[in-house]
Amino acid sequence: MLEIEIDGKQTQVPAGSTIMDAAQLVGAYIPHFCYHKKLSISANCRMCLVQVEKAPKPLPACATPVTNGMKVFTHSELAVNAQKGVMEFLLINHPLDCPICDQGGECQLQDLAVGYGGSEARYREDKRVVFQKNVGPLISMQEMSRCIHCTRCVRFGQEIAGVMELGMANRNMHSEIQTFVGRTVDSELSGNMIDLCPVGALTSKPFRYKARSWELSRRKSVSPHDSLGTNLYVQVKNNRVMRVLPRENEDVNECWISDRDRFSYEALNCSDRLLKPMVRVDGSLREVDWSVALDYVAHGLKDVARTHGGNAIASLASPSSTLEELYLLQKLTRGLGSGCVDFRPRRRDFATDAKMVGAPWLGLRLSEIKELDAAVVVGSVLRKDHPLFAQRLRQLARKSGKVSLISVTGDDPLINLNARITVAPSQLPFALAAVVKAVAALKGIETLDELENVQPDAASVSIAESLLADGKKAVFLGNLAEQHPSASTIHVLANELGRLSGAVVGFIGEGANCVGGHLAGALPSSGNAYDMFVEPRKAYILLGVEPELDCHNPGMASAALKQASLVVMLTPFKSQAMLDTADVLLPVAAFTETSGTFVSAEGRIQSVAGVCQTPGDARPAWKVLRVLGNLLDFGGFDQESSEAVRNEIVGNPGEFAGGLDNSVAGVSVRLEAAQMDLQRISDVPIYFADSLVRRANSLQETRDSVSPTARVSAGTLKSLGIADSSLTRVVQSSGETVLSIAVDNAVPFGCVQISAAHASTSMLGDMFGAIKMESA
Repeated sequence: MLEIEIDGKQTQVPAGSTIMDAAQLVGAYIPHFCYHKKLSISANCRMCLVQVEKAPKPLPACATPVTNGMKVFTHSELAVNAQKGVMEFLLINHPLDCPICDQGGECQLQDLAVGYGGSEARYREDKRVVFQKNVGPLISMQEMSRCIHCTRCVRFGQEIAGVMELGMANRNMHSEIQTFVGRTVDSELSGNMIDLCPVGALTSKPFRYKARSWELSRRKSVSPHDSLGTNLYVQVKNNRVMRVLPRENEDVNECWISDRDRFSYEALNCSDRLLKPMVRVDGSLREVDWSVALDYVAHGLKDVARTHGGNAIASLASPSSTLEELYLLQKLTRGLGSGCVDFRPRRRDFATDAKMVGAPWLGLRLSEIKELDAAVVVGSVLRKDHPLFAQRLRQLARKSGKVSLISVTGDDPLINLNARITVAPSQLPFALAAVVKAVAALKGIETLDELENVQPDAASVSIAESLLADGKKAVFLGNLAEQHPSASTIHVLANELGRLSGAVVGFIGEGANCVGGHLAGALPSSGNAYDMFVEPRKAYILLGVEPELDCHNPGMASAALKQASLVVMLTPFKSQAMLDTADVLLPVAAFTETSGTFVSAEGRIQSVAGVCQTPGDARPAWKVLRVLGNLLDFGGFDQESSEAVRNEIVGNPGEFAGGLDNSVAGVSVRLEAAQMDLQRISDVPIYFADSLVRRANSLQETRDSVSPTARVSAGTLKSLGIADSSLTRVVQSSGETVLSIAVDNAVPFGCVQISAAHASTSMLGDMFGAIKMESA
């Protein structure tokens, strides 16, 4: 430890610390622009100049390492004059357009100019003008004349997002921040550049000129989009969500959020909002009062249960539903005599359901990822499924941790990988089995008998060696691994790999309540999320689900709903498919409008309150389910608040849930590769994944929201006899569609990658399986 005195205050700091680090420890504020605790040091704004004893001139606090016995003066006459001089230079070319600037009221330059700027400029020459640039639908670069070249945005792209999309062109007074050859900014984390910009050069395009910061109420919330439980601030004006910003939590999302979390709020105010209950009368849906709609549902469910038995009723919820909603839905379903309830619509293999020791979870805390020495991710499109989880692994790889990926897609995770194995879906269990076999061989011990004929290759051995090195290791199963037809085999193999190597095994998880659904008991005792459509039921209760987009086999799900005698949908939105299929539409609150609880992949319990009122006659879904329970005369539906429901299930917010365990017993490994001429690979694009992002206009204008294509390698195309760049007719199960072909040699041979969760592919079958392509 080194001793340093700052403004008369003594402190000790670790070797390698800078004066800025030491100042933060003693609570001494040093003005700065380019410095950020999560980014590398650039020292190019010079605003943090301080006086150091015996130094001939002021030194930048962010870039000056501490030496033992150093004395620093942050507010001496010499330091303040240096800081004022820097501020004068920064303001020379600044347009001084604070009254119309979107950053007004939360601008770092504006704040520091009050303390360090002069009342009048001495500069009389013409100011520099920088022309605006169009970098996409999310970030506005209309006022780049404001830029002070702190390069925070550039360093963020390189170091956090993993891709350098912005850079500094030209030199001296001609320097400009711009994209390469006029490209757009397409990173899934790009919105963080807006927060990092200390002036108003980068602003939010959807929020532009909508409100002033002092007009907005600032309320806490949690993201419903993925399993990390990202902490948010939701800003509201006149009962309308205007903006979403990150709420810093070093143990969860640090100070970042994904663009999906930041901009999906646009859907809350879209024209698709369902505002009144609707009941089908004489073949058409009509708006009715809540009492009429709920009575209709209660009598309809009773009639189906009485006539056809309880298991003729099936309930399916979104994994992003709140804990309270999932708990009351399963309670209602079981009260009707049905065990057919689930919250995993995209899952195919449920063999581990009755064999799990506890609820599947991440296996460790998010904050512990940085301590890993090696990590293996199985079956995930990391950047698009879990942007902030990918960011943590990216930082791990930057700091010498070994990250490996075993998957079925060739998407670039923007991580410096130790090894990568990309195989056809039918070969994914074999690829993981090869790593297990390699670990066993390196350790000279026996493993599962079913792996006798598996032969490791060089990549498998490389991954095995990384897991056998000293230190902490982890094996993570992603969304594709859980959606895979052999998910149970992959789970058992991952556990065996963990046992042999000493690695932690965990599930990254698909939805905000991927753990909470298990704790709420929203699991089937008869008829899972796939079987309920294989064997069509007489009645369906759907909570926050759009079956034609959210199910493993959307074509089969749509067909099953059409033959049902009663389809009840609790949804914040309406779509044409709902209007064609549903018998009852019940408008429920979106995530910002209801109180509820999310249990993240790491088991963290986070409860939130509604930040604004529901539009029209919409009601929180937990209240709707509770009233339905009352109308059906079921016991246990007398809760007066969501907190009362939560207290029946888990502990208090801020705690970690109990009963988490990824162990599984009595599930056999089946390594049987199905013979298919052509296999389908389905990814779920980041902005098609749920009902909110699908209706966020700005997100739908990004590059990640282009219509799906049939992505296939040149070798596969040649073997099929199909010409490049043509249209192709794709046939799967009883559905077909016409897509354009995109040649992508990262797709495994014998496979075609076709995205799910989109209207143009919703008539197709399983996410993985045999598929046919022919020239259209």
